[in-house]
Order: sequence, then structure tokens, then C-alpha cells
Amino acid sequence: MTNRFAKITALAAISAISLTACGANGDKSSSSTSSSAASSAAQSGASSVDAASFKPACPGGSISGAGSSAQLNAINQVISDYKAACSSATINYSPTGSGAGVKSFIGKQVDWAGSDSVLNPDKGEPDKAKQRCNADPWHLPMAAGPIAVVYNVDGVKDLTLSTQTLAKIFSGAIKNWNDDAIKKENPTAKLPSGQIEVFYRKDESGTTDNFTTFLNKAAGDIWTEKHSKTWKGAGKGADKSAGIAQAVKSTKNSISYDEWSYATKNSLDMAAIDNGNGPVKLTGESAGKAVSAAKVVGQGNDLQLELQYKNTPAGVYPAVLVTYEIACSKGQDAGKTALLKDFLSFYASEKEQKKIQDLGYAPLPSDVASKVVSSAQALS
Repeated sequence: MTNRFAKITALAAISAISLTACGANGDKSSSSTSSSAASSAAQSGASSVDAASFKPACPGGSISGAGSSAQLNAINQVISDYKAACSSATINYSPTGSGAGVKSFIGKQVDWAGSDSVLNPDKGEPDKAKQRCNADPWHLPMAAGPIAVVYNVDGVKDLTLSTQTLAKIFSGAIKNWNDDAIKKENPTAKLPSGQIEVFYRKDESGTTDNFTTFLNKAAGDIWTEKHSKTWKGAGKGADKSAGIAQAVKSTKNSISYDEWSYATKNSLDMAAIDNGNGPVKLTGESAGKAVSAAKVVGQGNDLQLELQYKNTPAGVYPAVLVTYEIACSKGQDAGKTALLKDFLSFYASEKEQKKIQDLGYAPLPSDVASKVVSSAQALS
């Protein structure tokens, strides 16, 4: 897996651009430049902290978070490493799903939320979070991961699906594997005549939010529903990322969407996506190109990001999500804040970002990682 991500790391190291927002505010499509990254850093007013040299202060104490299951493999690794470095700290994280995590954070049940999409203004989440914090909530991007289209079809190992065909499958318009549209895109494949078994996340999920953002932006004439953490297409529900992986693995003629880390961990077949410029397999290089095409759209230390989903160039994998840690910018318990800022800075450090790439995540570009550390250190 390390070799798989070697090219991502190279791209990240030379990239002076920032990631772009996924989820609720991901309605703008653009690529970033070094000047935009410099402008964003200047707007923040915070001094930069080098992610490559960060060392934890180990203040001790106990904090808890909940939310995204997409980042579970990554955050478990980081928590284990942090505890090894700081034995007096207790850090708990519950993979309840992005929607539930945000609700728990707003309800003051946890100290921070993990979410694969930004707080949704249509649901009043930014205002509710501001009331909970008595201050602005900040989004800190931590784990970038591609969304794999996973499938289980006997004898079919090199499946290609256009974005339009994907939208028709997940909306229920295409019901059988030997449909003419799938056959046209896979002329040499031995496709069965059986019904396509579609699975989706039944919990409120940032992965669903990002996947439906992609479908709506790239095939809006077919997938007419706007992005949502709640699935509005066809199929049967499965619980969280692990449940999706297990459902596809155990069900013939099935298809779903899941984070790359879960797809690779469960040895699932993954379809190449043709977003208009030729089929693109999910690889470290193709995901790295998507990450490098992203930019910051939040203000100051609130690092909301935006990803390009439509008209992606050849060789760019179009379905990528970013998991945020959402925290109160100030005014919380001093002891918890000290531990939270230390842990989140540790998560964004170069050493930990390199570790999570072996688990199926794309590391943050070095300039973005340093910005995240600076923002985490600005929590007060």
C-alpha cells in the first residue's frame, strides 16, 4: 500500500494549493493556485506551524469525539500513537456517522465532531454549533479519502462505469447487470443477467453526502437530488462503512460506495469511473490529482474545503471526500481545549499523515497540513 501512495505524497509535497470543500458547501468547482493558498494563509492572521516538526506537549486529561466512520481506521491509528507518546491522556472516538456526530457535538455530548461534510446551513447547523460554542465553530480537515465504487460480480474484475451509468444504477433506472448501457461500457466483460443489488448507507453519512454531491454535479440530469447525508436513491441500507463493505462482500451481483480504506481492507473489487475524459481507476496517483485540485473556501482558521467533481481532467479520480474535525474555536474548558488542540495538531503532523496513507488515506499537502496545525493551535 505504501507504493500505492508514493505518487500522492510527491504531489502533496510540491503542491502549493489547498484542498477544497466537500459536502454541504461543495457547490463551486475550481482548482487552486499557490497564490490562493498564500492569500488564505494571510487571511487567517495565524502564524504558521510546521507540520513536519510538530511535537506533542502532552497536557493530559480526557476528551471524546464522535462522527465519521470514514476516518475510523485513520483516527484509531492516531489515537494509538498519541497515547503511546502521551500516556496521561485519554481520547475516545465513537464512529456513529457524520450526522450523529454533528448532533452529539451540538448537544454538548462530545468535545468535537468528525464529519465528512461541513456544517449544513439548510439545517441550521452552523448557527446551532455557534450557540453551543458561544463562538464560531472551526472545520479542520484531517483525513482525505477516495470513495470507491465497490462491486461483487463473479468473473468481472475490470468494470468501467460512466458517471451517467452510475447515476442510473444508484437511482434504480438500470436494474440488471446486462443492461445495454453497462454492456456498451464493458464490451468484453461476461456480465450476468441478474438483478443489481444496490446497497447504501442507512445512517446519516458524510460519505453519502459526498457521493451524492458527485452524482448531482457530474450527472445532474439523471441524479436530480441535491447532496444529502440521507440516501434518496434505490437499494437496501447497510450500517456505516464497515456494514457496506460486509454487505457487498457477502452478496453476489451487488454494488455500493465506500471509502477506499474499507474497500482495500476487505479486498473488494472497485470500478473505474469515466467522468467524461476516459476511465480512471482508483489509484494513489489518480486520487492525489483530485486532492491537489482542491482549495480552501473557508475564512481564517475555519478551513472549509471544496473539491472538483465535474469536468475532471483525464487521469483524475472524481469521487474524493475529506473528513473534518469540527471544534469550538474558543470558550471551552481549558483542560479539554489544551488536550484537543494538542491531539488535533498531532493528527495533522507530517509523521501521522504519512502513517494513515498506509491505511488507505491521502495525506494532506504539506502546506495545508501546516495550516491545520496552526488552526488547531489557535483553539482557545
